[in-house]
Amino acid sequence: LLLRWRRHRGLWKKVKEAQQRQERSLVRMETVTRSYREQHPSLNMVSILSLPLPELTKRIQDGSLPPEHVFYAYVGKALQIAIETNCITEYLQESETQLRKAKPEKRGLLYGVPVSIKDSIDCQGHDSTVGFIKNINKPAAEDSVVVQVLKRQGAIPFVKTNVPQSLVSYDCKNLIFGQTYNPLLYTRSPGGSSGGEGALIGGGGSILGIGTDVGGSLRFPAAFCGICALKPTGKRLSKKGVVAGVVGQKAVAAAVGPMAKDVDSLALCMRALLCEDMFSLDSTVPPLPFNEEVYSGTQPLRIGYYETDFFTMPSPAMRRAVREVKEMLEDAGHTLVPFELMNVDYAIFNFCVRGMFSDGGVSFIRNFKGELERSGVALLFWLSKTPSWLKSALSWTVKPFMPRLSAVLRSMRASTVDEVWSLHHEIEEFCHQFITQWKNLNLDVMLCPMLGPALGIGYPEKLSVAVSYTMLYNALDFPTGVVPVTLVTDEDEEELKDYKGYFQDWWDRTLAKAFRGSVGLPVAVQCVALPWQEELCLRFMKEVETL
Repeated sequence: LLLRWRRHRGLWKKVKEAQQRQERSLVRMETVTRSYREQHPSLNMVSILSLPLPELTKRIQDGSLPPEHVFYAYVGKALQIAIETNCITEYLQESETQLRKAKPEKRGLLYGVPVSIKDSIDCQGHDSTVGFIKNINKPAAEDSVVVQVLKRQGAIPFVKTNVPQSLVSYDCKNLIFGQTYNPLLYTRSPGGSSGGEGALIGGGGSILGIGTDVGGSLRFPAAFCGICALKPTGKRLSKKGVVAGVVGQKAVAAAVGPMAKDVDSLALCMRALLCEDMFSLDSTVPPLPFNEEVYSGTQPLRIGYYETDFFTMPSPAMRRAVREVKEMLEDAGHTLVPFELMNVDYAIFNFCVRGMFSDGGVSFIRNFKGELERSGVALLFWLSKTPSWLKSALSWTVKPFMPRLSAVLRSMRASTVDEVWSLHHEIEEFCHQFITQWKNLNLDVMLCPMLGPALGIGYPEKLSVAVSYTMLYNALDFPTGVVPVTLVTDEDEEELKDYKGYFQDWWDRTLAKAFRGSVGLPVAVQCVALPWQEELCLRFMKEVETL
């Protein structure tokens, strides 16, 4: 007991150190912003913050807007949003030095643009905690490739943002830095695992951010906070120097991607990142520069669509969002074709859950060894700790009245090597079948629902099964973007009274409660393209955004 008490005291000391570093970061941000404002009393920060990224970069490039004005405007706004939502874990003080040393003659595409970085993406000299105490005071030896490329393009990474413990959650809470709140409504989750990014950008404290996605971790925060995000094909951008939630698993493709207020900003970020520096720093990234011709195309598109995946019943607002966008696209001259999703429940349980936890959850549990708390992943942790024989017994017992829990239990049993190889082969076959169905309909892109509106804080932990709309495209490894298109109405709220769900189990009843009281909150749609067609995905997103 004494040894345990001493160890716990040591862990709490580390937590306190990280929290004090966070507090010092905010104090520094306040100090430098106040000092700059005193030196430039006539500076209009609001007008700078209102500029979209393409216009901002244009003005910095032509010299009409000093990068110092932009930097300190965003540091000040980021401080305000951090105080309101608890989204920033650390201020990167070296950004001030980078700003001073920026060479006007070497102006990259993002010259002078402040960029926020998700906690799990390495920045030299700073922790990538992933919400684990064991990772405190273990600063990264070098920048991740994506951060290196951003810097070479003139961008200035200036803050790191909060994540849920382990990243395997679409809320945003950990023991070290606490809960991050949605800037649109503080009782709601900002989404996760790139939740700090979603909150900061959604609140206007960052104009461009970089996050990651292994089941919707870019798309949930974007949808919940009313902004845009792009999850590229897994290997389109480098993941070197990016910490994963479940290390080594290959069944569900993770991706690094941008988040911003609008689609043109995402396109500019991709244009900047897909350069020779990216391809030379990480030779596993295919040398595919940004295809300008595809992004700026104007020809009518042939678009597949569906309103539901028949696994997670969409909220009335989700269904309406897809219908309204479909009608607008048709009125604009595009062709909309119904797409019939098949076997989504099988894909979620056997490809996603089983793929992530093929080792029976051993790797997932190992992450928590020696930690003081398991924030937001209690059910997954309990399921991972349960022996395989007990999982099988429980799966059989609960199947008649909770078929989805039964399937989750069955999917989280440890697999043999032979079973894992068979699983990978099955995922490949599923992907080929999906593409065949897509090509038989002669589709260019696909319009899909996105879970929304933002769920109340604490609900994502209870509703891990609601990732079906997003995680499908990690298993398929298709580029997928999110665009906010509407707000929840009183009529949507009224219709929600009839929400039952497809399984009418505890999860469906809980999701109905989580959707309630959301009038005025944003709802998004997903825009999907085939692998390696990020530019076409962005072009479709831009079309949806414009309409």
